[in-house]
Amino acid sequence: MFVDTAKVSIQAGRGGSGAVSFRHEIYIPKGGPDGGDGGRGGDVVFRASRDCNTLVDFRFQPELRAKDGKNGAKKQAAGRSGEDLVVEVPMGTIVKREGKIVADLVEDGAEAIVARGGKGGFGNAHFKSSTRQAPKIAEVGEPGEAFEAELELKLLADVGLIGFPNAGKSTFLSVVSNATPRVADYPFTTLTPSLGVTTIDDKDILIADIPGLIEGASAGKGLGDKFLRHVERTQVLLHLIDVYVDDAGEAYKIIRRELASYSADLTERPEVVALTKTEGVDKEIIDMQMASVLAQNPEAEIYAISSSAHEGLAELLRALKEKLTKSTEGNSSEPAFLTGEKLRSERLASVDLPVISLPSTKKVGKAFKIQKNDRGFVVIGEKIEKFARMTDYKNYDSVNRLRDIMKKLGIRGELTNKGALPDSIISIAGHEFTLTEQ
Repeated sequence: MFVDTAKVSIQAGRGGSGAVSFRHEIYIPKGGPDGGDGGRGGDVVFRASRDCNTLVDFRFQPELRAKDGKNGAKKQAAGRSGEDLVVEVPMGTIVKREGKIVADLVEDGAEAIVARGGKGGFGNAHFKSSTRQAPKIAEVGEPGEAFEAELELKLLADVGLIGFPNAGKSTFLSVVSNATPRVADYPFTTLTPSLGVTTIDDKDILIADIPGLIEGASAGKGLGDKFLRHVERTQVLLHLIDVYVDDAGEAYKIIRRELASYSADLTERPEVVALTKTEGVDKEIIDMQMASVLAQNPEAEIYAISSSAHEGLAELLRALKEKLTKSTEGNSSEPAFLTGEKLRSERLASVDLPVISLPSTKKVGKAFKIQKNDRGFVVIGEKIEKFARMTDYKNYDSVNRLRDIMKKLGIRGELTNKGALPDSIISIAGHEFTLTEQ
Protein backbone atom coordinates (compact mmCIF):
# COMPACT_ATOMS: atom_id res chain seq x y z
CA MET A 1 0.00 0.00 0.00
CA PHE A 2 1.52 3.30 -1.08
CA VAL A 3 0.81 6.23 1.25
CA ASP A 4 2.48 9.59 0.66
CA THR A 5 0.91 11.77 3.36
CA ALA A 6 0.32 11.22 7.06
CA LYS A 7 -0.24 13.08 10.31
CA VAL A 8 1.44 12.00 13.50
CA SER A 9 1.64 13.29 17.06
CA ILE A 10 5.23 13.88 18.18
CA GLN A 11 6.29 14.18 21.82
CA ALA A 12 9.91 14.60 22.88
CA GLY A 13 10.87 13.40 26.35
CA ARG A 14 10.45 15.51 29.47
CA GLY A 15 13.60 16.32 31.40
CA GLY A 16 14.03 14.62 34.76
CA SER A 17 13.51 16.67 37.91
CA GLY A 18 16.35 17.74 40.15
CA ALA A 19 16.58 16.28 43.65
CA VAL A 20 16.38 17.98 47.04
CA SER A 21 18.81 16.13 49.26
CA PHE A 22 21.33 16.81 52.04
CA ARG A 23 24.41 14.90 53.03
CA HIS A 24 23.83 12.60 56.01
CA GLU A 25 27.17 11.23 57.14
CA ILE A 26 28.51 10.27 60.51
CA TYR A 27 30.41 13.06 62.25
CA ILE A 28 28.93 15.58 59.80
CA PRO A 29 25.80 16.82 61.59
CA LYS A 30 24.93 19.49 59.04
CA GLY A 31 25.82 18.16 55.60
CA GLY A 32 25.35 20.47 52.68
CA PRO A 33 22.92 20.08 49.77
CA ASP A 34 23.79 17.21 47.43
CA GLY A 35 20.72 16.85 45.19
CA GLY A 36 21.66 15.83 41.65
CA ASP A 37 20.32 17.20 38.35
CA GLY A 38 17.66 15.51 36.25
CA GLY A 39 18.56 13.94 32.92
CA ARG A 40 17.73 15.47 29.54
CA GLY A 41 14.61 14.21 27.80
CA GLY A 42 15.04 12.20 24.62
CA ASP A 43 14.80 13.82 21.19
CA VAL A 44 12.60 12.62 18.34
CA VAL A 45 14.91 12.09 15.37
CA PHE A 46 13.82 11.28 11.82
CA ARG A 47 16.23 9.30 9.63
CA ALA A 48 15.84 8.76 5.90
CA SER A 49 16.22 5.16 4.75
CA ARG A 50 16.31 3.65 1.30
CA ASP A 51 14.60 0.59 2.79
CA CYS A 52 11.36 2.55 3.34
CA ASN A 53 9.11 3.55 0.46
CA THR A 54 5.79 4.56 2.03
CA LEU A 55 4.34 6.41 5.01
CA VAL A 56 1.71 3.76 5.63
CA ASP A 57 3.18 2.72 9.01
CA PHE A 58 2.32 6.13 10.45
CA ARG A 59 -1.37 5.47 9.78
CA PHE A 60 -1.18 2.70 12.39
CA GLN A 61 1.25 4.44 14.77
CA PRO A 62 -0.16 7.97 15.08
CA GLU A 63 1.95 8.89 18.14
CA LEU A 64 5.73 9.03 18.45
CA ARG A 65 7.10 9.56 21.95
CA ALA A 66 10.72 9.71 23.13
CA LYS A 67 11.74 8.61 26.63
CA ASP A 68 11.71 11.00 29.59
CA GLY A 69 14.89 11.81 31.49
CA LYS A 70 15.36 10.26 34.92
CA ASN A 71 15.22 12.30 38.12
CA GLY A 72 18.35 13.31 39.96
CA ALA A 73 19.30 11.60 43.21
CA LYS A 74 21.31 12.19 46.37
CA LYS A 75 25.11 12.47 46.38
CA GLN A 76 24.78 14.74 43.33
CA ALA A 77 23.92 11.77 41.16
CA ALA A 78 22.57 13.04 37.85
CA GLY A 79 19.59 11.33 36.30
CA ARG A 80 20.09 9.36 33.10
CA SER A 81 19.12 11.12 29.89
CA GLY A 82 16.06 9.81 28.09
CA GLU A 83 16.64 7.62 25.07
CA ASP A 84 16.16 9.33 21.72
CA LEU A 85 13.43 7.97 19.47
CA VAL A 86 14.87 7.40 15.98
CA VAL A 87 12.16 7.05 13.33
CA GLU A 88 12.97 5.77 9.85
CA VAL A 89 11.15 7.42 6.96
CA PRO A 90 11.44 7.12 3.17
CA MET A 91 13.97 9.25 1.34
CA GLY A 92 12.20 12.38 0.13
CA THR A 93 10.10 12.83 3.28
CA ILE A 94 9.23 16.37 4.37
CA VAL A 95 8.21 17.07 7.98
CA LYS A 96 6.03 20.12 8.59
CA ARG A 97 5.03 21.86 11.80
CA GLU A 98 2.05 24.20 11.46
CA GLY A 99 2.67 24.34 7.73
CA LYS A 100 6.38 25.17 8.04
CA ILE A 101 9.07 22.72 6.96
CA VAL A 102 11.23 21.54 9.88
CA ALA A 103 13.02 18.72 8.05
CA ASP A 104 13.58 17.71 4.44
CA LEU A 105 15.28 14.32 4.22
CA VAL A 106 16.52 13.58 0.72
CA GLU A 107 19.54 11.30 1.19
CA ASP A 108 19.89 7.84 2.67
CA GLY A 109 20.98 8.11 6.30
CA ALA A 110 20.14 11.81 6.62
CA GLU A 111 18.90 12.76 10.09
CA ALA A 112 17.04 15.68 11.60
CA ILE A 113 15.94 16.40 15.16
CA VAL A 114 12.28 17.31 14.74
CA ALA A 115 11.44 17.63 18.46
CA ARG A 116 13.94 18.33 21.22
CA GLY A 117 13.76 16.80 24.65
CA GLY A 118 13.33 19.02 27.69
CA LYS A 119 16.25 20.14 29.83
CA GLY A 120 16.73 18.34 33.12
CA GLY A 121 16.00 20.34 36.27
CA PHE A 122 18.79 21.46 38.61
CA GLY A 123 19.08 19.74 41.96
CA ASN A 124 19.44 21.78 45.14
CA ALA A 125 23.25 21.44 45.05
CA HIS A 126 23.15 24.12 42.33
CA PHE A 127 21.45 26.66 44.58
CA LYS A 128 23.89 26.75 47.48
CA SER A 129 25.42 30.17 48.12
CA SER A 130 27.04 32.13 50.96
CA THR A 131 23.63 33.39 52.04
CA ARG A 132 21.70 30.18 51.34
CA GLN A 133 23.50 27.27 52.95
CA ALA A 134 20.62 24.81 52.95
CA PRO A 135 18.47 25.43 49.85
CA LYS A 136 15.34 23.36 49.57
CA ILE A 137 14.89 24.29 45.92
CA ALA A 138 15.03 21.98 42.92
CA GLU A 139 13.71 22.45 39.42
CA VAL A 140 11.29 20.11 37.74
CA GLY A 141 12.23 18.83 34.29
CA GLU A 142 11.33 20.92 31.28
CA PRO A 143 8.65 19.44 29.00
CA GLY A 144 9.84 18.18 25.64
CA GLU A 145 8.62 19.74 22.42
CA ALA A 146 5.27 18.39 21.25
CA PHE A 147 3.26 19.03 18.09
CA GLU A 148 1.24 17.36 15.36
CA ALA A 149 3.54 16.77 12.41
CA GLU A 150 2.42 16.66 8.81
CA LEU A 151 4.48 14.17 6.80
CA GLU A 152 4.67 14.39 3.04
CA LEU A 153 6.60 12.08 0.74
CA LYS A 154 7.91 13.33 -2.58
CA LEU A 155 9.49 10.57 -4.60
CA LEU A 156 13.13 11.08 -5.53
CA ALA A 157 13.89 10.24 -9.15
CA ASP A 158 16.11 11.34 -12.00
CA VAL A 159 13.29 11.32 -14.55
CA GLY A 160 9.57 11.87 -14.03
CA LEU A 161 7.12 10.47 -16.59
CA ILE A 162 4.25 12.84 -17.28
CA GLY A 163 1.37 12.79 -19.72
CA PHE A 164 -2.30 11.97 -20.11
CA PRO A 165 -3.70 8.68 -18.83
CA ASN A 166 -3.03 5.83 -21.26
CA ALA A 167 -0.10 7.69 -22.86
CA GLY A 168 2.09 4.61 -22.44
CA LYS A 169 4.05 5.62 -19.33
CA SER A 170 3.66 2.32 -17.47
CA THR A 171 4.48 0.27 -20.56
CA PHE A 172 7.60 2.36 -21.17
CA LEU A 173 8.75 1.92 -17.55
CA SER A 174 8.13 -1.83 -17.57
CA VAL A 175 10.15 -2.27 -20.78
CA VAL A 176 13.19 -0.11 -19.97
CA SER A 177 13.50 -0.97 -16.27
CA ASN A 178 12.99 -3.62 -13.63
CA ALA A 179 9.67 -2.12 -12.53
CA THR A 180 6.40 -4.03 -12.85
CA PRO A 181 3.66 -1.38 -12.91
CA ARG A 182 0.11 -2.35 -13.78
CA VAL A 183 -0.40 -2.09 -17.54
CA ALA A 184 -3.72 -2.14 -19.40
CA ASP A 185 -5.36 -0.40 -22.33
CA TYR A 186 -7.62 1.97 -20.42
CA PRO A 187 -7.16 5.30 -18.58
CA PHE A 188 -6.02 5.55 -14.94
CA THR A 189 -4.41 2.11 -14.88
CA THR A 190 -1.68 3.58 -12.67
CA LEU A 191 -3.17 4.63 -9.33
CA THR A 192 0.10 4.95 -7.41
CA PRO A 193 3.56 6.21 -8.44
CA SER A 194 6.04 3.53 -9.51
CA LEU A 195 9.84 3.59 -9.58
CA GLY A 196 12.19 1.76 -11.92
CA VAL A 197 15.90 1.79 -12.71
CA THR A 198 17.21 1.63 -16.27
CA THR A 199 20.82 1.54 -17.45
CA ILE A 200 22.17 3.18 -20.59
CA ASP A 201 25.88 3.32 -21.42
CA ASP A 202 26.76 2.26 -17.84
CA LYS A 203 24.65 5.09 -16.42
CA ASP A 204 21.81 4.17 -14.03
CA ILE A 205 18.70 6.31 -14.32
CA LEU A 206 15.92 6.23 -11.74
CA ILE A 207 12.53 6.82 -13.37
CA ALA A 208 9.22 7.61 -11.65
CA ASP A 209 5.91 6.83 -13.34
CA ILE A 210 3.50 9.52 -12.16
CA PRO A 211 -0.23 8.65 -12.46
CA GLY A 212 -1.82 10.23 -15.52
CA LEU A 213 -2.75 13.88 -15.44
CA ILE A 214 -5.89 15.41 -16.88
CA GLU A 215 -6.95 18.95 -17.58
CA GLY A 216 -7.70 20.58 -14.22
CA ALA A 217 -5.41 18.24 -12.27
CA SER A 218 -3.67 21.13 -10.52
CA ALA A 219 -7.09 22.25 -9.22
CA GLY A 220 -7.88 18.81 -7.81
CA LYS A 221 -9.57 17.02 -10.71
CA GLY A 222 -8.86 13.37 -11.40
CA LEU A 223 -5.81 11.80 -9.78
CA GLY A 224 -3.21 14.38 -10.73
CA ASP A 225 -3.61 16.71 -7.76
CA LYS A 226 -2.48 13.94 -5.38
CA PHE A 227 0.63 13.09 -7.36
CA LEU A 228 1.90 16.31 -8.89
CA ARG A 229 4.07 16.73 -5.77
CA HIS A 230 6.20 13.81 -6.91
CA VAL A 231 7.14 15.62 -10.12
CA GLU A 232 8.85 18.33 -8.04
CA ARG A 233 11.66 15.98 -6.98
CA THR A 234 12.65 14.88 -10.49
CA GLN A 235 15.62 16.32 -12.39
CA VAL A 236 14.22 15.85 -15.90
CA LEU A 237 10.67 15.46 -17.23
CA LEU A 238 9.84 12.92 -19.92
CA HIS A 239 6.56 13.96 -21.51
CA LEU A 240 4.91 11.02 -23.28
CA ILE A 241 2.15 11.66 -25.83
CA ASP A 242 0.09 9.00 -27.57
CA VAL A 243 0.69 9.37 -31.29
CA TYR A 244 -2.99 8.49 -31.87
CA VAL A 245 -4.39 11.59 -30.10
CA ASP A 246 -6.18 14.06 -32.33
CA ASP A 247 -3.67 16.84 -31.75
CA ALA A 248 -0.34 16.13 -30.03
CA GLY A 249 0.36 19.85 -29.72
CA GLU A 250 -2.89 20.45 -27.85
CA ALA A 251 -2.19 17.51 -25.52
CA TYR A 252 1.28 18.89 -24.88
CA LYS A 253 -0.10 22.37 -24.13
CA ILE A 254 -2.70 21.09 -21.63
CA ILE A 255 -0.18 19.12 -19.56
CA ARG A 256 2.30 22.00 -19.61
CA ARG A 257 -0.44 24.32 -18.39
CA GLU A 258 -1.23 21.99 -15.49
CA LEU A 259 2.45 21.89 -14.50
CA ALA A 260 2.63 25.70 -14.57
CA SER A 261 -0.55 26.00 -12.49
CA TYR A 262 0.87 23.70 -9.84
CA SER A 263 4.39 25.20 -9.76
CA ALA A 264 5.98 27.69 -12.13
CA ASP A 265 9.36 26.05 -11.46
CA LEU A 266 8.24 22.88 -13.22
CA THR A 267 8.01 24.66 -16.56
CA GLU A 268 11.74 25.45 -16.27
CA ARG A 269 12.68 21.81 -15.69
CA PRO A 270 14.68 20.12 -18.48
CA GLU A 271 12.27 18.17 -20.68
CA VAL A 272 12.22 15.55 -23.41
CA VAL A 273 9.07 14.74 -25.42
CA ALA A 274 8.30 11.32 -26.90
CA LEU A 275 5.47 10.21 -29.16
CA THR A 276 4.51 6.68 -28.10
CA LYS A 277 2.95 3.64 -29.80
CA THR A 278 4.49 4.55 -33.15
CA GLU A 279 4.89 0.97 -34.39
CA GLY A 280 3.18 0.66 -37.79
CA VAL A 281 2.30 4.38 -37.92
CA ASP A 282 3.04 6.24 -41.17
CA LYS A 283 5.99 8.61 -40.99
CA GLU A 284 3.77 11.34 -42.36
CA ILE A 285 1.48 11.12 -39.30
CA ILE A 286 4.47 11.09 -36.93
CA ASP A 287 5.94 14.15 -38.63
CA MET A 288 2.58 15.93 -38.44
CA GLN A 289 2.25 15.26 -34.68
CA MET A 290 5.83 16.38 -34.09
CA ALA A 291 5.15 19.59 -35.99
CA SER A 292 2.09 20.19 -33.83
CA VAL A 293 4.19 19.94 -30.66
CA LEU A 294 6.90 22.19 -32.13
CA ALA A 295 4.22 24.77 -32.89
CA GLN A 296 3.63 24.98 -29.13
CA ASN A 297 7.31 24.88 -28.21
CA PRO A 298 9.82 25.36 -31.06
CA GLU A 299 12.67 24.25 -28.76
CA ALA A 300 11.06 20.93 -27.81
CA GLU A 301 13.28 17.85 -28.21
CA ILE A 302 11.03 15.12 -29.63
CA TYR A 303 11.49 11.40 -30.22
CA ALA A 304 9.24 8.72 -31.70
CA ILE A 305 9.22 5.44 -29.76
CA SER A 306 7.45 2.14 -29.49
CA SER A 307 7.87 0.48 -26.11
CA SER A 308 6.26 -2.80 -27.17
CA ALA A 309 8.44 -3.02 -30.32
CA HIS A 310 11.54 -1.65 -28.52
CA GLU A 311 11.94 1.05 -31.16
CA GLY A 312 13.71 4.34 -30.45
CA LEU A 313 14.27 3.55 -26.77
CA ALA A 314 18.07 3.67 -26.75
CA GLU A 315 18.12 7.08 -28.45
CA LEU A 316 15.56 8.42 -26.00
CA LEU A 317 17.43 7.11 -22.95
CA ARG A 318 20.68 8.66 -24.18
CA ALA A 319 18.90 11.99 -24.55
CA LEU A 320 17.67 11.69 -20.96
CA LYS A 321 21.18 10.80 -19.81
CA GLU A 322 22.55 13.95 -21.49
CA LYS A 323 19.87 16.13 -19.90
CA LEU A 324 20.62 14.66 -16.49
CA THR A 325 24.34 15.29 -16.86
CA LYS A 326 23.73 18.94 -17.73
CA SER A 327 21.16 19.46 -14.95
CA THR A 328 23.44 18.12 -12.22
CA GLU A 329 26.58 20.03 -13.24
CA GLY A 330 27.48 22.65 -10.66
CA ASN A 331 24.68 21.62 -8.33
CA SER A 332 26.30 21.90 -4.87
CA SER A 333 23.45 23.24 -2.78
CA GLU A 334 23.60 22.25 0.88
CA PRO A 335 20.82 19.91 1.99
CA ALA A 336 18.28 21.11 4.55
CA PHE A 337 18.87 18.21 6.93
CA LEU A 338 21.53 17.66 9.57
CA THR A 339 23.92 14.74 9.36
CA GLY A 340 27.06 13.43 11.05
CA GLU A 341 29.24 16.03 12.73
CA LYS A 342 26.80 18.81 11.93
CA LEU A 343 24.03 17.00 13.78
CA ARG A 344 26.29 16.40 16.78
CA SER A 345 27.43 20.03 16.92
CA GLU A 346 23.80 21.15 16.66
CA ARG A 347 22.95 18.99 19.67
CA LEU A 348 25.89 20.32 21.68
CA ALA A 349 24.87 23.88 20.89
CA SER A 350 21.40 23.15 22.28
CA VAL A 351 22.68 21.96 25.67
CA ASP A 352 22.07 24.49 28.45
CA LEU A 353 25.08 24.77 30.74
CA PRO A 354 24.37 25.13 34.47
CA VAL A 355 23.73 28.72 35.51
CA ILE A 356 23.48 29.40 39.22
CA SER A 357 23.15 33.18 39.28
CA LEU A 358 19.89 34.85 38.35
CA PRO A 359 19.65 36.63 34.98
CA SER A 360 20.65 40.28 34.87
CA THR A 361 18.00 42.77 33.82
CA LYS A 362 20.57 44.78 31.88
CA LYS A 363 21.62 41.81 29.78
CA VAL A 364 18.19 40.42 29.09
CA GLY A 365 16.27 43.65 28.63
CA LYS A 366 12.50 43.73 28.54
CA ALA A 367 12.02 40.38 26.84
CA PHE A 368 8.47 39.89 28.03
CA LYS A 369 4.90 41.09 27.59
CA ILE A 370 2.14 41.45 30.13
CA GLN A 371 -1.55 41.05 29.36
CA LYS A 372 -4.46 41.67 31.73
CA ASN A 373 -7.44 39.32 31.80
CA ASP A 374 -10.44 38.58 34.04
CA ARG A 375 -8.40 36.43 36.44
CA GLY A 376 -5.35 38.64 36.73
CA PHE A 377 -2.24 39.05 34.59
CA VAL A 378 -0.57 36.84 31.98
CA VAL A 379 3.20 37.14 31.49
CA ILE A 380 4.60 36.07 28.11
CA GLY A 381 8.30 35.69 27.35
CA GLU A 382 10.58 32.83 26.32
CA LYS A 383 13.02 33.20 29.23
CA ILE A 384 10.50 33.57 32.05
CA GLU A 385 8.27 30.85 30.59
CA LYS A 386 11.17 28.41 30.67
CA PHE A 387 11.78 29.18 34.36
CA ALA A 388 8.05 28.85 35.04
CA ARG A 389 7.84 25.43 33.39
CA MET A 390 10.72 24.19 35.54
CA THR A 391 9.31 25.48 38.84
CA ASP A 392 7.95 23.04 41.41
CA TYR A 393 4.73 24.77 42.49
CA LYS A 394 4.29 22.40 45.40
CA ASN A 395 7.53 23.68 46.85
CA TYR A 396 7.20 26.99 48.72
CA ASP A 397 10.87 27.93 48.24
CA SER A 398 10.77 27.04 44.54
CA VAL A 399 7.85 29.40 43.87
CA ASN A 400 9.62 32.15 45.81
CA ARG A 401 12.65 31.64 43.58
CA LEU A 402 10.44 32.24 40.53
CA ARG A 403 9.21 35.47 42.15
CA ASP A 404 12.85 36.53 42.69
CA ILE A 405 13.59 35.87 39.03
CA MET A 406 10.58 37.99 38.03
CA LYS A 407 11.92 40.80 40.20
CA LYS A 408 15.39 40.57 38.64
CA LEU A 409 13.92 40.64 35.13
CA GLY A 410 11.82 43.70 35.91
CA ILE A 411 8.57 41.80 35.54
CA ARG A 412 7.37 42.43 39.08
CA GLY A 413 7.86 46.18 38.75
CA GLU A 414 6.00 46.23 35.45
CA LEU A 415 3.13 44.22 36.98
CA THR A 416 2.88 46.75 39.81
CA ASN A 417 2.79 49.60 37.29
CA LYS A 418 -0.11 47.88 35.54
CA GLY A 419 -2.08 47.68 38.80
CA ALA A 420 -1.18 44.24 40.13
CA LEU A 421 -1.72 43.77 43.87
CA PRO A 422 0.04 41.31 46.22
CA ASP A 423 -2.81 38.81 45.89
CA SER A 424 -3.23 39.23 42.12
CA ILE A 425 -3.15 36.00 40.13
CA ILE A 426 -0.15 35.77 37.81
CA SER A 427 -0.18 33.22 34.98
CA ILE A 428 3.02 32.12 33.21
CA ALA A 429 3.21 29.16 30.80
CA GLY A 430 -0.15 27.89 32.09
CA HIS A 431 0.86 27.99 35.79
CA GLU A 432 -0.87 30.32 38.24
CA PHE A 433 0.35 31.81 41.53
CA THR A 434 0.03 35.08 43.43
CA LEU A 435 2.38 38.01 42.99
CA THR A 436 3.64 37.79 46.59
CA GLU A 437 3.68 35.12 49.29
CA GLN A 438 0.28 34.43 50.83
